[in-house]
Amino acid sequence: MSTTAIPSRSPRAQVIARVAAAIFGGYAFAWGVVATGASLMVAAGMDFHDAEFLGSMIGVLAFLGVFLWAFAARRLRWVWLVTVVGGGALAATGSFVQSLLV
Repeated sequence: MSTTAIPSRSPRAQVIARVAAAIFGGYAFAWGVVATGASLMVAAGMDFHDAEFLGSMIGVLAFLGVFLWAFAARRLRWVWLVTVVGGGALAATGSFVQSLLV
């Protein structure tokens, strides 16, 4: 019985896919963190501009974490799943909280 290995993508394609996941997935996740964080802080009584600034600082840290994780993760599918679905869920939560405030 002959078993042949399935050829994997080229290393260049893997690096491009990880860079894309790091940049675009990180942006989507950070945007969700900023939206949710700022709206929750405003709901808690913080001034809007202070909440926006603090949310943005937390978003930069979230982007950095996701960016580094995209290169450290064993499976790139999980990176895309967590960043896109998680970022979407966070953005939806931020929009929902904002709609309650208006």
